[in-house]
Amino acid sequence: MQIKRLVAIAIFLLTLVGLILSAEPAKTNGIATFKSAKNHNNNRNKVALNASSQAPQDIYFSAAINQSAPVLGCEVQPPANPPEPSLPAALTSIPITLERFRKSVTTSKPPIASQKAITTSPREIVALAAASNYGDRYLRDLSGKPANYAPIIVLHETVGSTNGTINFFQEFHTDEDIQASYHTLIALDGSVIYLVPPDKRAFGAGDSEFVSALGQEAVQTNPRYPRSVNNFAYHISLETPEDGMNEDYTHSGYTEDQYQSLAWLVAKTNVPLERITTHKIIDRSGSRIDPRSFDFNLFKKLLTAYPRTNEIEIGCSSLRKFQS
Repeated sequence: MQIKRLVAIAIFLLTLVGLILSAEPAKTNGIATFKSAKNHNNNRNKVALNASSQAPQDIYFSAAINQSAPVLGCEVQPPANPPEPSLPAALTSIPITLERFRKSVTTSKPPIASQKAITTSPREIVALAAASNYGDRYLRDLSGKPANYAPIIVLHETVGSTNGTINFFQEFHTDEDIQASYHTLIALDGSVIYLVPPDKRAFGAGDSEFVSALGQEAVQTNPRYPRSVNNFAYHISLETPEDGMNEDYTHSGYTEDQYQSLAWLVAKTNVPLERITTHKIIDRSGSRIDPRSFDFNLFKKLLTAYPRTNEIEIGCSSLRKFQS
């Protein structure tokens, strides 16, 4: 009888300890912890949708860089003999604001039947990239031909943490081979981080081209580097989940918050679906595979829920310093 009582007490205490441990929030080294909405089985082609944690991520960036906004607008034509390394983007003494990345547009059009009422929006953060890591868009290519392709959106993934990515882009790099940037980064919790204004050319893709119904689209802006889509592209990157910090072809997928924020953001560019592509598709080197495990059907479904606006104007149609 005494043994049974001791066993019962032991079971009760073990259960109590288990409940306490399960109620304690997970502790990580600055990387959010996520629970898959589906069990990730041995089928690597089946992607589980991650659900992000309730608490927002801690985002770190240099506020000092935000105190100097880049000069507004495009340039006519790239120099035939640019200095090496190329000159950094020209800056002003005016602090950069959210308005430079996204202008508020009021639309009088009622949402269509497929569009639900959107009452929330993601957290937005401005973390301007260092001036060496982006440049001007040009109205003409190196040979003087018009470079007037319609904007495209290129989707990427970081294969690194949000804070690590921001830190790299905010570091001034003199080596042109490692200068890189996205226009916008979407963290695992859905936070939207603006890095390069949409009127500027982010260095998101190297040897690349976009194939449309009109043919192959690419622009060469530097004689030392091949043609690319950067002159007319808007680069968006998704933070990679923890299990994707490798060179595998798949991972557990992006969070619900990331897909929602991506749809919210893309809807503000008014870029048509047929001009939304991925780094893998536009890359001509054959080495890029991002964004891995991206659910395009889910993204398209979510995109229809948001009204299309022109809050993010890619390029310089109304910001040009010169006319073509």
